[in-house]
Amino acid sequence: MVLADLGRSIRNAIGKLGQATVINEDVLNTMLNEICGALLHADVNIRLVKQLKDNIRKSIDFEEMAGGTNKRRLIQRGVITELMKLVEPGNKPYQPQKGKPNVFMFVGLQGSGKTTTCTKLAYHYQKKGWKTCLICADTFRAGAFDQLKQNATKARIAFYGSYTEIDPVIIAQKGVEKFKKEGFEIIIVDTSGRHKQEASLFEEMIQVSNAVNPDSTVFVMDASIGQACEAQARAFSESVDVASVIITKLDSHAKGGGALSAVAATGSPVIFIGTGEHIDDFEPFKAQPFIQKLLGMGDIEGLVEKVTEMGLDDNEELIKRLKHGLFTLRDMYEQFQNIMKMGPFSQIMSMIPGFGPEFMTKGNEQESVSRLKKLMTIMDSMSDGELDHPKANELFSKESTRLARVARGSGTSVTEVKELLSQYKKFADVVKKMGSMKGVFNGKDMNPKNVNPMQMQKLNQQMAKMMDPRVLQQMGGMGGLQNMMRQLQNAGMGGMGGLSGMGGGRFK
Repeated sequence: MVLADLGRSIRNAIGKLGQATVINEDVLNTMLNEICGALLHADVNIRLVKQLKDNIRKSIDFEEMAGGTNKRRLIQRGVITELMKLVEPGNKPYQPQKGKPNVFMFVGLQGSGKTTTCTKLAYHYQKKGWKTCLICADTFRAGAFDQLKQNATKARIAFYGSYTEIDPVIIAQKGVEKFKKEGFEIIIVDTSGRHKQEASLFEEMIQVSNAVNPDSTVFVMDASIGQACEAQARAFSESVDVASVIITKLDSHAKGGGALSAVAATGSPVIFIGTGEHIDDFEPFKAQPFIQKLLGMGDIEGLVEKVTEMGLDDNEELIKRLKHGLFTLRDMYEQFQNIMKMGPFSQIMSMIPGFGPEFMTKGNEQESVSRLKKLMTIMDSMSDGELDHPKANELFSKESTRLARVARGSGTSVTEVKELLSQYKKFADVVKKMGSMKGVFNGKDMNPKNVNPMQMQKLNQQMAKMMDPRVLQQMGGMGGLQNMMRQLQNAGMGGMGGLSGMGGGRFK
């Protein structure tokens, strides 16, 4: 997963603060040396690493600290702050406006995944209800238009290009004019891949930019080229006004620090990161959640946003049960059904406190889906009384014949049924614990920006303490947590409207 080795190394270095009996200069220097070594190994620019180290040292003065100061927390806060500065230049990205044409021009090296990324961005906005389209102004690479056409057709996105016209400026200009007249809101122009040494291609890029006058020029950066990212990023930003950056191939390259530190060369914010080949392997980038996930602190706000996007129906009956601390096997089954509708497990898992970015690989993701289906098969063999019992684990422990019957009906072993019941109990305990935390969410709508920061921090801590990584992994990666988040927002955390539609399958 994304920068897995770096995240693990930094967590280990910070974790040693908790093992030290006395926090002094030696402990601080040892930790900083380990963090800097990890950053350099991940291809982060040496100048930026030195700057990070110096800034942390300046912010920590043991002699001037008042008595009783929590030195560990102060150091940890300093590290997180400086890591965020590495990936956040401070400039705000272009925000497209609904109801008007917003032209994005994509530039970058050949082979950086530009064409695929164009489709991902168009698909991202299309899912949110925007009218999106793609224009192929790459006449240099053979098969470029065919690739864009194939991607766009699969995603049902409008596209424009030409097999006969060889001037990319004309293609870009005609395409933008056509889609503006047709009322498209997100117009994405894909240009030829180029290299900083190719002066003619850079001149062509400038001509295309002058012809279409883009609202935002997006530089697509390949994470796998390491520290060479910075020189390339600088060359592009000196030729055209790079408004934002998208980093690709962070799934296949565990280092990726070169791409992150190259952001400083453009002075432009990262807006998305590509984490795989599929069209939904694409995540909006925000500095603080990114660093939090890198350090295993989770991103509950991102998780809430992800759940909100699903727009599921209400279930008032479930609200009542949760208010009274009731969570049945049927509830868990129905959540499992809804998790199948979510994006890749790896994206969701990284949002849960206590899970590092390396927790789930692509292989584990497939294994988790199979495991999830097996758990649902076990529950398919249970009776209505068992599924609706408020303390199902106690019911099965008192009558062991139930275990044997369910195992036979599902083609599994008694041990596997017991394992499911054990996991259900732990999961139900988490739901009850979170449901008792009143007032975590404020307001009537489901806007995560309304969340009280202090309560969000408390929720993060509760999750980190209660969620056992082994349990969630066995439960199919996410184990239905995303719907639980939405339910609890309504059931016991501020009354934010209806609940997730949990009905499905055999239980309707």
